[in-house]
Amino acid sequence: MPKVVIDGEEMDVQAGTTILQAALKRGREIPHYCYHDGLSVSGNCRMCLVEVEKAPKLVIGCYTPVAEGMVVHTASQKVKQARSAMMEFFLINHPLDCPICDQAGECRLQEYAVEHGTGTSRYTEPKLALSKAVDIGPHVMLDQERCIQCSRCIRFCEEITKTGELAFFQRGERSQIGIFPGKPLDDRYAGNVVDICPVGALTATDFRFRGRVWFMSSARSLCTGCSRGCNVSLDFLGETAYRLRPRENEAVNQEWMCDQGRLEYKAFNAGRPLMGRIGRGAAGVPASRAEALAAAARALAAEKHQGGVSVLLSPQAAAEDLLAACHVAKEALGAAEIYAGGRGEGWSDDFLKKADENPNRKGLELAAQAYGLAVRPASELAEAARAGRVRALWVVGAEVPEAASAAALAQVPVLVVQATSGGALAEAATVLLPASPIAEYDGTFVNFEGRAQRFEAAWYPRGEARPHFELALGLGRAMGLELAWRSSREVWMALSPRVAGVALWDFKWDSLPSAGRRKGFLPMPAGTVDGRLAGQKERLPPEGSEAVTGAAPSSW
Repeated sequence: MPKVVIDGEEMDVQAGTTILQAALKRGREIPHYCYHDGLSVSGNCRMCLVEVEKAPKLVIGCYTPVAEGMVVHTASQKVKQARSAMMEFFLINHPLDCPICDQAGECRLQEYAVEHGTGTSRYTEPKLALSKAVDIGPHVMLDQERCIQCSRCIRFCEEITKTGELAFFQRGERSQIGIFPGKPLDDRYAGNVVDICPVGALTATDFRFRGRVWFMSSARSLCTGCSRGCNVSLDFLGETAYRLRPRENEAVNQEWMCDQGRLEYKAFNAGRPLMGRIGRGAAGVPASRAEALAAAARALAAEKHQGGVSVLLSPQAAAEDLLAACHVAKEALGAAEIYAGGRGEGWSDDFLKKADENPNRKGLELAAQAYGLAVRPASELAEAARAGRVRALWVVGAEVPEAASAAALAQVPVLVVQATSGGALAEAATVLLPASPIAEYDGTFVNFEGRAQRFEAAWYPRGEARPHFELALGLGRAMGLELAWRSSREVWMALSPRVAGVALWDFKWDSLPSAGRRKGFLPMPAGTVDGRLAGQKERLPPEGSEAVTGAAPSSW
């Protein structure tokens, strides 16, 4: 543990740590472009130059390891002059097109130009013109003239995906990144190069020109694409999700996510039922949530004493949803078993993606175990439905592995469905209850390792939709149960102790502290013209908002 002094502060640092890493761990910002914690060191941007006493010249902080007795200055006059010179070099041929650049608002070139640049340029010659809007793959667009040759994207393709699609071409002033002929950037993790690009050279085709980041807010969420449970940031504007970005968690997904997971946000926006319905399909009658719950309770209570009620639960639902559903299934319906629905299996690899494309399979198993309920596959339920042995079915999450299974279950005479999106089961439901996706409430997923992780609400539920747990509790109350829980937190605190002998990685529900007011514009009085885009006006929370978020509305 060598002792070093950085800007007058003495600190003990692990041997082998670089000056940049030591400074960052102590909260001292040293500007850098090419350095990335998940990649090898290249040392080619020269923004992290620092002054070390007794050294003959400035050294790069990202590559130079600390040594006993080293005295480092990160803001001396020599360092400031070097950073200013580097910024001048970076901007010589840069198009300075910030007003039309997708990276505007989250661009390090902008930030460092303000912090370390001079604000003027001595370069009077014509700027070098390189290619714009180069389609290098299905998910990524390249603007070569914005590139500062940090090589992060190249190192990602060489070291993380090991596919090597990107490289430097030409030399000197005309040096530029690009793809090899006939080899587009189309691997399943290509979107990560957009995240790590510190400027606007690489942009996501799905997000390009769709919104400005300074209008948006961000919620800490989880990817629903597989049982890995990648930590993500959900960027949204008003009640519309715009993108998912990986959020760092070294134990789960490091700083990466797959391109399939990036598109999971689309289900939050479109194709959602926002009203209850009594009756199948087009013949059904729109109903309020209270009316639909009452009709569902009557129908299930009548069938309970006839042939019993089957229960289908989806591992796309949160742990709180499944615990509440299992409680109602056991106490109100007298169920002895539940069926596991969810998406079918997909592709997998040895990096992040798991074949099970459901984020909470383990959570479903634990919830069933807590109530002594056997877990059977949805295929068995579909077989029983085809044989006419299923008279009533309560569905919490309308995802099923196969279209054939959905078609079979759609024929059940009494079909109560809680659905976050449309589909065969939602269309065929005799009573449809609109459910909220995870963007609209706080909850927990348990990944394939048994690691419980929290996600938080981005916006209040739309229309009549409510989280699965709230619909399940409402159904239980309508069937005579006394259920006092009003929030996902209360459900977890009351029912999670039933999950005996499972540490859940020492999970605490409150371990995801409130972030207070989220980034984005503050609410303005109604009718105020404040420059925000349509849909950004924040509306009042719906009835029962405490039940949605588990927190007082003031935390928003």
